[in-house]
Amino acid sequence: MLRFFVAPLLFAGVLASCAPRQQTQTAEQMVTVTPMLVKVSEAAARGGKVTIQGRFLGGPGIGKVRLGANETGQGGFIFPASAVVSWTDTEIVLTIPSDAPVGGSWLFVEVGGKQSTGLPYSVSQ
Repeated sequence: MLRFFVAPLLFAGVLASCAPRQQTQTAEQMVTVTPMLVKVSEAAARGGKVTIQGRFLGGPGIGKVRLGANETGQGGFIFPASAVVSWTDTEIVLTIPSDAPVGGSWLFVEVGGKQSTGLPYSVSQ
């Protein structure tokens, strides 16, 4: 009698462990492709516009633009959300804030924790 009771319980446990689980994904978990920068506009002064073209650039909700970083993407200045003029998966247009670093450095886009390839960029005075 015990054998007939235990077997269905074991089978039910195996089925339950195979059932899909409900999970909420974070932005980092949803991004699977590394963003790639292709082209950046000419140097501009503070208050001017910079246009970044690329692929897999995400959107302002899960992305950020870093300027003034070293060639590996560390450090630098993160553009505030208020600097975003437009942002699509292939192009980002930003206004360069008054507190952006002046001079040459590297520009990167980070989408869901994945860092893009970098491009050199210079903020003129």
